Amino acid sequence: MIRALVVDDEPYAREELRALLAGHPDFQLVGSCGNAVEALKGINRDHPDVVFLDIQMPRISGIELLGMLDPETMPRIVFVTAFDEYAVAAFEENAFDYLLKPIEPDRFEKTLTRLRRVSGQPQPLGTLQIPPLAHIPCYAGSRIRLVRLPEIEYAYTDLSGVHVVTAEGASYTDLTLKVLEDRTDLVRCHRQNLVRLDMIREIRLLDNGCAEITTRSGQSVPVSRRHLRDLKLRLGFPA
Repeated sequence: MIRALVVDDEPYAREELRALLAGHPDFQLVGSCGNAVEALKGINRDHPDVVFLDIQMPRISGIELLGMLDPETMPRIVFVTAFDEYAVAAFEENAFDYLLKPIEPDRFEKTLTRLRRVSGQPQPLGTLQIPPLAHIPCYAGSRIRLVRLPEIEYAYTDLSGVHVVTAEGASYTDLTLKVLEDRTDLVRCHRQNLVRLDMIREIRLLDNGCAEITTRSGQSVPVSRRHLRDLKLRLGFPA
């Protein structure tokens, strides 16, 4: 069984894909999302094998969503778009395949045949051209907000998940710490912490070989012995 997730901000487009997939018992629709934030949560929760992903969506585009996924666990991506075939060529390196709206059943069948052939095979990571992140989707209580990268002082992970911290406080995100490290300018300072270098006010060296960062807003971030040397070098100090 090949697990599929549909992501499109247009209800009619989602329904069309549902109907097309319904005729193929070897494909299971595990979810249908109307925006990238819902999709990110659905991908992390349901682990689909393929995502049929609209490129043009409000706030966070399909291309931006790719930058929020861990390449090592990323499902295969099939872009579903109203772009013409020449415009969509610019996105091909990021996708397993693409479908043009309105979707032609014969073209859809070819995509499903390709997916069947590679089912169970690993994603060829070297072909993915992932864009950097400009903002991070976060949850603050019952609110969903997009935090701009320059606002973030540090990020950390604990038993409840990953959190990004600004001067206003901490917010939960569905992104992994590895994605934040790979796709932003946040720097590893501890196994469970990343920090923005331009948000560091001072580093206090401790007797045990570790250190403690004080951010611009006065928050404390631990630095492990393993990462202290690299952090000092990045800041222009001798190790």
